[in-house]
Amino acid sequence: MTRAIDRDSYQAMLDAVQAFHDKHDFKHTGGEELTYRVALMAEELGEISACVTKGKSKAALAEEVADLFILLLGTAIAADFDLRAAFWEKMERLMQREARMVDGRIRVSEFRDVD
Repeated sequence: MTRAIDRDSYQAMLDAVQAFHDKHDFKHTGGEELTYRVALMAEELGEISACVTKGKSKAALAEEVADLFILLLGTAIAADFDLRAAFWEKMERLMQREARMVDGRIRVSEFRDVD
């Protein structure tokens, strides 16, 4: 009997990406090399940009963002860090930052060395 997957679970998503890495033996074939992964993420970000700037469909945008998300999860696997913990630690710090309008758009930052 097949166990149901909780599609809302971070762990289920991480397990799915790990299974993909294992299926293609990324650990031993260069798929987990970090500079390669950065290049792949930059490529996906370019595809996201193209979706937005060229007015592509929401479905196309969702697919490209999912590709980037899968790469992010895979990078956490490859670099052996807990992305969930890093996310919550970063969110706590972000919530303490101030917001300013910069050139007509909201910007949330530490605003170091800025008057």
